[in-house]
Parts: sequence; structure tokens; C-alpha cells
Amino acid sequence: MKLTLRHLEVFRAIMAAGSVTGAARLLFTSQPTVSRELARMEQVTGLNLFEREGGRLVATAQALLLVDEVERAFIGLERIDRFAQAIRNFEQGRLSVTCLPLFSQTLLPLACQRFYQQHKGVSVCITAQESPLLEESLVAQQHDLGLTEVEQVPRGAVGELLFSADMVCVLPQGHPLRAKAVLQLSDFHEVDFINLASLDTYRQQLDQQFRAAGVNRRTVIETTSAASVCAMVRQGLGVAIINPLSGLEAGQAGLVMRRLSISVPYRVMLIRPEHRPASAVVAPFCTALRAQAQAMMAALTPPEL
Repeated sequence: MKLTLRHLEVFRAIMAAGSVTGAARLLFTSQPTVSRELARMEQVTGLNLFEREGGRLVATAQALLLVDEVERAFIGLERIDRFAQAIRNFEQGRLSVTCLPLFSQTLLPLACQRFYQQHKGVSVCITAQESPLLEESLVAQQHDLGLTEVEQVPRGAVGELLFSADMVCVLPQGHPLRAKAVLQLSDFHEVDFINLASLDTYRQQLDQQFRAAGVNRRTVIETTSAASVCAMVRQGLGVAIINPLSGLEAGQAGLVMRRLSISVPYRVMLIRPEHRPASAVVAPFCTALRAQAQAMMAALTPPEL
């Protein structure tokens, strides 16, 4: 005889109710059935799980050790049940996307809006995570699609360039530099500056450009995210150079966006796993992503060009 799910249900019910009678009520069955299943479970496991004291069942030390593992098993079953229910509800498909947090705040909301105009009822699950966890999940084929800044495509995946535009400057309202349509590196000399963290690859490219031009920015704050940079600029603490996706969002939120005279390209790669069964909605979602990326690149293109 093997241990069965029914044995575990009976054991769990007795632990909760403290008696065979109470367990029978919880399970909508008879007392003899509960007693029989408990006896079988003790026989299968070779454990003495309960002692009788005054008409009640008192859990032994062995039962107390076992109950935690049983609860974990039921949590797993409940998770499977919820997932099965989710599958039933997502009649038209389910899509899993992983990306940097930046993309979940800028590119993806607008792409999802485009997508849902024609594909209502599809569930899109977005997992935002930083490198290297992002790249590890792509290698493990855990998601239908991925969006990265890294141009190197993970093994077992195919990639395409989705978005490319130059880094931009953001200024607070009323800043003197807003009078210029295009900013030279020299415009930043001795200007209060909000910088990305020193390990950021785009920060490092900009540092090289400013050093080569002999320009000294006054870095007043360093922070790790473009959203934080923009929040600092909004408070008038300085100016900043950020990725163009965040620049577009900042411009809509009241900051002033300006182009630079130099080119520091910012690229977004669309990654698709080769060994994960493709959801039927991957292709139309990629179409929405491409359309939104093109619209955002067009918004960043100077009118004269």
C-alpha cells in the first residue's frame, strides 16, 4: 500500500479539528471512513500519529514533524489549482514577458495598449528584473519574450534590434539651457548634474566623451535608475542625460527634453527563445512592440530630419 492524497487529507483534517468527528465534518464523510484512512496512513508510514486523551486525538511528536511537510504539499496543490483556473480563464492565450524595469514603465504599457485593441482576453504576464537575473531567465527559456539593453543574444535564443535612438538631456522647467534646441558638451561645464551610477555602461560612455572634451560637470547626485534621475531633475537639483525612452516619458511629465550634439546610441533588443513552445499570441505581440518602438523613434526624430 502506498501513501495517497486521501491519507494526507484525513491527517490534515484531524490536525485541524482535533477529533475524528470534527475531521469527518470537514471532509463531508463518515467517522468510520476517517478512522480507517488514519489507520492505513499509520500503517503505510510506520508512524504513531495520534494518542487518545479524553475522547480527543492528541498529535504525537511524529505528527507535528510531519504536518509542516503535508502543508507544503497542499500549498503546491492549491497553486496548481489556481494555475489551472487561470488557464481556463485565459481562453485566448497567455504571454510571458521579461524585461528590465525601465521597459515595464515606458515601452511595454504603450505596446500593450496597441496589442489589446485587437487581442482582448489575452493574459500578459510581465516580469521586470535587473541583469544578470534577466539574462539567466532568458537562457533558461522561462519566458515567451524578453527585452534587454544587451546586444549579445543569449544562447538558445534569437534576437532583433527593436529600438535605437540617441541618449537625450532632460532639464527642469526654467533652466537656462532650455533656450537651446541642441546641447553641446561645453554647455554642461560647471553645471549641476544628476548622474547614473558609475557602473552603468551609458554613464561610462558619457564620461569618456566629457573627459575628452575637457568638460567638468558638477555631479551633485548619483542614482541607479532613470526614473530616480528624472525625479531629481524635477526638483531642480540639476540636469541629466538619460535613455530616450525615459526622456519621452519625462517630457510628457513636465520636464524639458533636448537633443545632444554627440551621438550615444541606446538600443533595445527583442529576444525570443528557440526551445520554448511559442504561444499563439507571440507574433501579434511582437508586431505591437515593433509598431510602438517605431512610433517612439519617430517622436525622437527632429522635424528637420
